[in-house]
Amino acid sequence: MSQFNLLFSPLRLRRTEIRNRILSTGHQTYLAAGGLPGDDMVAYHEARARGGAGLIIVEAARYHRTALSDSPELIVAADDCIPGYRRLAQAVHRHGAKIFGQLSHSGRLSRRISGGLRGVAYAPSAVPDNRFHTMPREMPLALVEELIAACAAAAGRFAQAGLDGIEVVASHGLLVAQFLNPLTNLRTDRYGGSRENRVRFLRECLAGVRRTVGDDLVVGIRISAEEIEQDGLDAAEVIAVCQELARHGVLDYVNVTTGSMAGLGGSVHVVPPMEVKTGYVAPQAGTLRAAVGLPVFVAGRINQPQIAEQILASGQADMCGMTRAMISDPEMPNKARDGRADDIRACIGCNQACIGHYHMGYPISCIQNPVTGREVKLGIVPAAQPPKRVLVAGGGPAGMKAAVIAAGRGHKVILCEAAQRLGGQALLAQLLPERAEFGGLVTNLEHELAVAGVEIRLGTSVDAALVGRLGVDAVIVATGATPYSPAIEGRDSGHVVEAWDVLTGKASPGSRVLIADWRCDWVGMGLAEKLARAGHHVRLAVNGLQAGQELQIYLRDLWTGKLHDLGVEVIPYARLFGVDEDTAYLSHIVSGKPIVCERVDTVVMAFGHASETRLERELVPLGIPLHLAGDCLSPRSAEEAVYEGLLAGRAV
Repeated sequence: MSQFNLLFSPLRLRRTEIRNRILSTGHQTYLAAGGLPGDDMVAYHEARARGGAGLIIVEAARYHRTALSDSPELIVAADDCIPGYRRLAQAVHRHGAKIFGQLSHSGRLSRRISGGLRGVAYAPSAVPDNRFHTMPREMPLALVEELIAACAAAAGRFAQAGLDGIEVVASHGLLVAQFLNPLTNLRTDRYGGSRENRVRFLRECLAGVRRTVGDDLVVGIRISAEEIEQDGLDAAEVIAVCQELARHGVLDYVNVTTGSMAGLGGSVHVVPPMEVKTGYVAPQAGTLRAAVGLPVFVAGRINQPQIAEQILASGQADMCGMTRAMISDPEMPNKARDGRADDIRACIGCNQACIGHYHMGYPISCIQNPVTGREVKLGIVPAAQPPKRVLVAGGGPAGMKAAVIAAGRGHKVILCEAAQRLGGQALLAQLLPERAEFGGLVTNLEHELAVAGVEIRLGTSVDAALVGRLGVDAVIVATGATPYSPAIEGRDSGHVVEAWDVLTGKASPGSRVLIADWRCDWVGMGLAEKLARAGHHVRLAVNGLQAGQELQIYLRDLWTGKLHDLGVEVIPYARLFGVDEDTAYLSHIVSGKPIVCERVDTVVMAFGHASETRLERELVPLGIPLHLAGDCLSPRSAEEAVYEGLLAGRAV
């Protein structure tokens, strides 16, 4: 019997009954094929439906030519989309879930890149944004009317494909929100000015959708409770807008999120990283729900079923968006329903492979679950033929994942780790301020190791002699890396320490610290925050364009704001080449001109890592099958480590 009675109670909207309150919100997967749902997208959403989701809202589809670009997004501007959506709907329905289609237009919030050229972005008014630096063209009245008709026509295509509902995107500062906002809608015709006029575009879109799809399908909107930008919608205006829409009877539900894509501060909330409190949007959703009197969905760091159950019990929402929770573990709903909550692979909010892949232009995935987005390629794990005795050397994320997969296939697996704890560098990352959740990567893998029955030997270094004694058939080498420490002039005369030693407390920096950050990732920024909070004067010298250059942008931007508030001085384009007793000598990486930092008590070196290859070299002459994974191949991130661990576990 499930402990989550509210979460697994049905919700009825019009004639549609949704089996539970777990929602996969509309999110860009970049799995579209030629603008249409293809095999990869169908497999991705089917996995979440099979895993027990109640409702899946398919990502934003572009319904008008003025929203199109070269990005691999869904397009519903013509009838050729219907067969692909029909196939997607059938796959989701096959497992008992419901599916809605989402309609969106970005307005001014787009570079509209096609063929390497920026196109024309249209918006209610010619008001630029502060993120994409686009100056849009004001829509002529005829184009506004054309968009309203196109929205209704696109909804009709969803209906023909057999979807259960339609969601119009009015969130995150996108086109509809631009019409609603008096600071971005400066029109003087019937679509601008008063609130009634500013709401008119959305109201007519929704009315057109209803006329087209009939009475059976569910129609709702997604909207930000507030946009958290200087020129964004505030909470009071959003409530007033929703109340007006409710009075006109054009809505069946309101799907509440927060933030805006129009600036760097508001965009952090589009996919909030782990530093943001879990379930933090729910109180605002509850306020809106009470004011509007319609069913409300909510999203925002709801990564565990117990959080969702609390939100439902408090009356703050009727359905909970748990998108990243199901990116990490598609079976999360089934596990929660069946009383197996301990088996859930909890999302840690790292943003690295979900929204991180999107911002790099690649399909969605998850650092903990590389099968996500690769269901067609990796969804079926072959059984071991025949089972073997396998040794995994190294208990970081790569070795742990390799052991889990190999054991799951039927191999007898022994995992050896030289340290007294599993986890590798993930144990360091969790030591940083507000990054403890990253340790969930280790906790989740430890649980999976136990379930898989892997034999674990801590404090055990692997060498050729041990391999011989164990009589294994194959070895997976996942020995990781150690700090890279280049020659620095005058190092012996200054107080120079390694980043790892500062994190673990082995080194005690002085009061005035310079962090030499070659990596431009979480190490430099995290140490800068940690030391600044401890009262040190911190300068962060990065060998790149900016601090956090290699991080997912929402995390980078959030961290950049924190460092600014803490008074950390960031020095970009800087390479450390020398030190003395109280001075660090850097050079500008473009001009070569010196940058001298005086009054430095301690220089902290974050120069990346060097692969640990001793065991590989020792085992090659033995002729035993070897498989390498993670930083021992090349130092990168936890994502590559887990992915390569999975591949090694499949290959052995």
